[in-house]
Amino acid sequence: MVKLNRIYTRTGDAGETGLVDGSRLSKADVRMAAIGDVDEANSAIGLAVVALGGHAIADELRVIQNDLFDLGADLATPGEDFAPSEMVLRVVPAQVERLERAIDALNEHLPPLTSFILPGGTPGAAALHLARAVTRRAERSVVATGENANPQALAYLNRLSDYLFVASRAANGAEGDVLWRPGASR
Repeated sequence: MVKLNRIYTRTGDAGETGLVDGSRLSKADVRMAAIGDVDEANSAIGLAVVALGGHAIADELRVIQNDLFDLGADLATPGEDFAPSEMVLRVVPAQVERLERAIDALNEHLPPLTSFILPGGTPGAAALHLARAVTRRAERSVVATGENANPQALAYLNRLSDYLFVASRAANGAEGDVLWRPGASR
């Protein structure tokens, strides 16, 4: 359990931060960029939760936010052994599979796509689209870490962006998707 009595520690004032194993790393390192992008995706999802109000999708997003903290801890844990243990938090296949089931459940009630979709619609859908774009950036950042990333963490982010896309369509509900009209402003 985490217990923080004081928020500032001054240990990062020289541009380094600590990892789970106690090692220090430059805040400019690709691993730290990935951790920061995951944090930003989590914040964008928090905004989507607020924008969705009481929509059922908000409940799943709260679970996802917790998963993203797990994913951040996973990225902050150096090593090549991605097996979870009591002392090592890793993203596991069950978390990816839960997202797949959630995608399938939402998609079951949506009409087939007939065009690309523009980010927008309801405030909740627009917030979900923003979270999707930030999640895609987080995924690219994790890929940039190379062999140092848990493959399940990468799969989770890939599936999460799919989930956020389908959730945005569901959040638009009766208002429907905002469709791209190629060349419409020529």
